[in-house]
Amino acid sequence: MVASMATSAFFPVPSSSSVASAKAPKPINEGPERLGIRGIVAKPASQSGAMEVKAQAQAIPKVNGTKVGLKAEAQTVEDDAPSAPRTFYNQLPDWSFLFAAITTIFLAAEKQFTLIDWKPRRPDMLADAFGLGKIMQDGLVFRQNFSIRSYEIGADRTASIETLMNHLQETALNHARSAGLLVDGFGSTPEMTKKNLIWVVTKMQILVERYPSWEDVVEVDTWVASSGKNGMRRDWHVHDYRTGETVLRATSVWVMMNKLTRRLSKIPEEVRAEIGRYFVDCDPIIDEDSRKVQKLEDNTADYIKRGLNPRWGDLDINQHVNNVKYIGWILESTPISILESHELAGMTLEYRRECGRDSVLQSLTAISNHGSNCSPEAGIECQHLLRLESGAEITRGRTEWRPKRAQGLQNMGPLPAGST
Repeated sequence: MVASMATSAFFPVPSSSSVASAKAPKPINEGPERLGIRGIVAKPASQSGAMEVKAQAQAIPKVNGTKVGLKAEAQTVEDDAPSAPRTFYNQLPDWSFLFAAITTIFLAAEKQFTLIDWKPRRPDMLADAFGLGKIMQDGLVFRQNFSIRSYEIGADRTASIETLMNHLQETALNHARSAGLLVDGFGSTPEMTKKNLIWVVTKMQILVERYPSWEDVVEVDTWVASSGKNGMRRDWHVHDYRTGETVLRATSVWVMMNKLTRRLSKIPEEVRAEIGRYFVDCDPIIDEDSRKVQKLEDNTADYIKRGLNPRWGDLDINQHVNNVKYIGWILESTPISILESHELAGMTLEYRRECGRDSVLQSLTAISNHGSNCSPEAGIECQHLLRLESGAEITRGRTEWRPKRAQGLQNMGPLPAGST
């Protein structure tokens, strides 16, 4: 329909009446002076060039039984001035109304656009808006920012330890991907993939200075270094994006395991050539805690949580339980009185065995230190063990707890009754 209108605008189509008149044959015995067609009588025009046309009805109509006579007025068509020639330009339609409509629409859209506030409320929201991270210091350090989401905070209105641990794991993987080493599995290099090797963590040590709150932005730096002959160390430094204050420091040791045999493996020279150029020659960000993590038994544990089952969502790409999940299971047997009054300040984990989806686990906790004189303001130290029902150890752990900082909740208002 639009195409037809556009075509007719540029190439006018003659009307049906004109076509009919052009095709109608001229009556016989009729000259140019007189033309009679169904009661229409044409008379010669006057000297002024006008033509009078009189129309007479063949039948007299009736209205309410009364005859009514109709008489058409004579019409005069002036033919003094010759008509303008029909050219392409004077046949163009008048587009002014369309231009006016388009201008009105654009003005309305511009007004609505200016009413929308596209500027972020806080400048730190612009920091790494897409969370892609970047390589720094000649490719040796990887940095990535994370915004604390509402679903990542717990009952204390701060980010949980699992949230922070997930940030550490994410930056480690993105570091390997940015370096072009991520092919298959969690951080597997091309040579590791050929030899069916994967990375597994054997030890992790964490110190938490403070826990970020909702809408805070944390900046995570990570790098790798050599650890012995067949290990790799990875460190993290998490700090507040706005203030620069340290949020968390962590160090870990990783070794290689054969994905098919599930046994530990030495680092092949081909793999060492791939990753060796990214190693940083520096000390661990945390001094190693050389204290031995005690093994717990049923008679030495104060609290035991049984019947812990991995879910399908707990498995990672290598088909074993994600190491972050172990932290949640360890806290399952921590007494609620400690969780309500204290916050986790430090943690040391030793991973002994992997856990599959069909495993059934037990979580054991023993409170080894209540602080001096059992004062509620003092810190608490706990020993932990995560094991299978058969008794095989999965993870040993030691946690340190400090009293919660009430001043950190002042900006959020008082906690609901019964939450502390």
